[in-house]
Amino acid sequence: MAVEESSEPTLPGHAAEPAPGDDAEEDYSQPILPGEGESDYERYLRTDALLALQKTPDEQVHRDELLFQTVHQSSELWLKLAATEVETAARHVREHEIAPALRLLGRASLCLQLITGQLDMLEQMSPWEYQTIRKVLGHGSGFDSPGFRNVRRVSPDLGEAFHALRREAGLSIVDLYVRGREFEELYQLAEALTEWDERVTVWRFRHYKVVSRIIGDEVVGTQGTPVELLGSLIKKNLYPELWRARNEITARSNEE
Repeated sequence: MAVEESSEPTLPGHAAEPAPGDDAEEDYSQPILPGEGESDYERYLRTDALLALQKTPDEQVHRDELLFQTVHQSSELWLKLAATEVETAARHVREHEIAPALRLLGRASLCLQLITGQLDMLEQMSPWEYQTIRKVLGHGSGFDSPGFRNVRRVSPDLGEAFHALRREAGLSIVDLYVRGREFEELYQLAEALTEWDERVTVWRFRHYKVVSRIIGDEVVGTQGTPVELLGSLIKKNLYPELWRARNEITARSNEE
């Protein structure tokens, strides 16, 4: 028997209406993505693998290991995102695409703001009880953070891209600030780099204060580095020339 074709046209990208009697209802309670997990939420986010990264209660020497690992593991994720955004922003700057670069640098700075805030959680640990955790950290140190290494890797390239654009405009850093309203986008880019630099510095300073509060500031860290050395490293900016320009701007203003 011949099948009668529908006389109604079907728009591109739209499925035809099911014929009466067809079983067209989708069971939204069942996952459709590949992978492990009982739901597509779990499969897409790979929560089985993610939540298995922390020590189990039987493996912990102290229950606060979960707090310690949660703060540091989540920080690595935010640092990964921040470094990725800075790296992409640098490519935009090299291609004279300032607007998308500003958007991504705003994200990167927010990532640093978030991980700075969550350091408050570490101060919920007892200095004495933390010593139990410290004994199982081996030679682990914040200096070994993959996320921070990537931040240090991508930041210089961003600075070089900015300065190439600035020099192309025939401006010194001070001139860019003095004539900022004439070169609004370039000025905003300079400020975005300064913000990124500041967020990294504030995070490092906050980390130093947390370490000092928990284990002291006159002791040696897990990698044999004196804690006081952390404090001295805070003064090292990613873009010191942008900070020196403030002094020059003030000096120029005082001369007028």
